[in-house]
Amino acid sequence: MGLMKERGRISGPQYHGKSLRTDMMRALVYHGRNDIRLDQVPEPEIGPGEAKIRITNTSICATDIEEWKYGPTYITSVPTVMGHEVSGRVEQIRDGSSGISVGDRVMVDNVLVCGTCFWCLSGHQATCPNMEVAGLGRDGGLAEFMTWPVDHLIELPDGVKDDEAPLLEPTTVAVHAVRRSGVCVGDSVAVLGVGTVGALTLQAFKAAGAVVYAVDVRASSLQMAARLGADEVVDASRGDAGDRLGDLTGGIGPDFVVETAGAVRTPLDAFDWVRRAGTVVLVGIYAAKPEADFNVIVGKEIRVIGSVAAGTGDMRAAVKLVADGKIRLEELVSERISLDRVIPDGFERMASESKDVFRIVVSPDA
Repeated sequence: MGLMKERGRISGPQYHGKSLRTDMMRALVYHGRNDIRLDQVPEPEIGPGEAKIRITNTSICATDIEEWKYGPTYITSVPTVMGHEVSGRVEQIRDGSSGISVGDRVMVDNVLVCGTCFWCLSGHQATCPNMEVAGLGRDGGLAEFMTWPVDHLIELPDGVKDDEAPLLEPTTVAVHAVRRSGVCVGDSVAVLGVGTVGALTLQAFKAAGAVVYAVDVRASSLQMAARLGADEVVDASRGDAGDRLGDLTGGIGPDFVVETAGAVRTPLDAFDWVRRAGTVVLVGIYAAKPEADFNVIVGKEIRVIGSVAAGTGDMRAAVKLVADGKIRLEELVSERISLDRVIPDGFERMASESKDVFRIVVSPDA
């Protein structure tokens, strides 16, 4: 579909108080690096082909923290309402439906692409240069209301709970990585880093029929991986995790190594630990720039794949996997907080070096 730019935004004269509208709401607004505020802003106005959504829950992602501390990197317009992992109920629909009705529980399929560029037409929508994402390119869901194209809303089945629904968004990242990888049933996969995305990635590869090993240095992450079905967990803080992965694969090494941690060292570990002629999938977003020995990649004939965000159909696949019980979300909800506490109990806690959470879910009504 084509982009509908500037629909439902709070920027410009309306945001700065020059509108005659009086309906106001709370929203976490990004004003720049190290400057986020819980502001009172006008409720968004519904545009053609859009729905107005009453937000039920939005989760905080590591990307949100990186934008706050180091950005704007992906945020393309300031000020912007943050929050890209969003679920809610349809409050109003303007012309057209796509099977969505007022009152429906919905997940926001948060990536909009142009549908007309070379990459969209060739099936690589995740690399569309005209992409817009809720909470980054357009106003998101850390607010009481948002608007979004109705054909990018997915009705939630009864098996998906309200407070776990926002985690469907990072699940699409995992689904996309599986699709990009080309994994086959029975292949061995090592997932490096068991944060939220890593925990979802290991489940997505298990759902695809792979044998999955989870690698991390944190006991809590390895315990989570075991609960979520990892075939083996490998504590990278004890000796050489690469040797352990070799032992688990008959001395060959994993067919796939999927890097989700985004740390400086982990991509290099992935190149070292994957088997010869194996595949490394890079999912993490890197704040620093790792220096790699490309002779390792060349000498082992490693296939290296980048995987970012999600493509068309990934969100619907994620919803089905969760509804069918093949991916579990509830264990990854570490905390539930109110919108009024989103900065001290959400962003500041997620930014702490001693962060002890997976996802924090924010509800306007909590």
